[in-house]
Amino acid sequence: MLNIRMSLLAGIHPVREALRAGRALDRMLIAKGTGGARIEELVRLARERGIPVRFEPREALDRLAGPGPHQGVVALGAAARYRELEEVIEGARLIVLLDGVEDPHNLGAIVRTAHAAGADAVAIPERRAAGLTETVSKAAAGALEYLPVARVTNLNRALETLKQRGFWIYGLDERGARTYDQTDFATPTALVLGGEGEGLHELVRRHCDFLVRIPMAGPISSLNVSVAAGVVLFEWRRRHSS
Repeated sequence: MLNIRMSLLAGIHPVREALRAGRALDRMLIAKGTGGARIEELVRLARERGIPVRFEPREALDRLAGPGPHQGVVALGAAARYRELEEVIEGARLIVLLDGVEDPHNLGAIVRTAHAAGADAVAIPERRAAGLTETVSKAAAGALEYLPVARVTNLNRALETLKQRGFWIYGLDERGARTYDQTDFATPTALVLGGEGEGLHELVRRHCDFLVRIPMAGPISSLNVSVAAGVVLFEWRRRHSS
């Protein structure tokens, strides 16, 4: 089992040593306006290891680090080990991909639901998306112990890889031509869910073999992404439970 625990490192020296030691980090935050050779070294080390670097207002780092000094640098340790996409493809029947889900509560709820519905993995993009934080771990209610989460550099390239491996790509979109309950969901299945507010990006939509929607009875056009995930994932399970 994975040991789910979020950690925070503050300050140039602790972050540098963590990077040099190869510690699993979710992302590194640098206060805007902070510079110098030591900061440049941290950015280089992080990018060499594929760790996202974000430049945030100093007040955001102050809130994260608390009363201790952070010297303009904070790194967040991953709550669980990320997998590579290639690690989770082999033998998978269902992979859930998230196109920019930024709310950690939504991410955790989707991981929990995906596990309950029988998904083999969840894949998230490296940038402009929630990572595996302690909040995600709590919302997932233990599912991160069992369901692997892959982090991909480019979601569109990940979809191309899945297509090459025989996956059928289904995007959940309110403009979809067919409803989710009229869809057979050929296997292996890749289900793509859009982020809060924007939904699926245009290029991601183009990579989908089918766009499906959830019909709504009222004037509101869409559901919260984690609720929508539950609706469609358990329809997939109903069709493929035998």
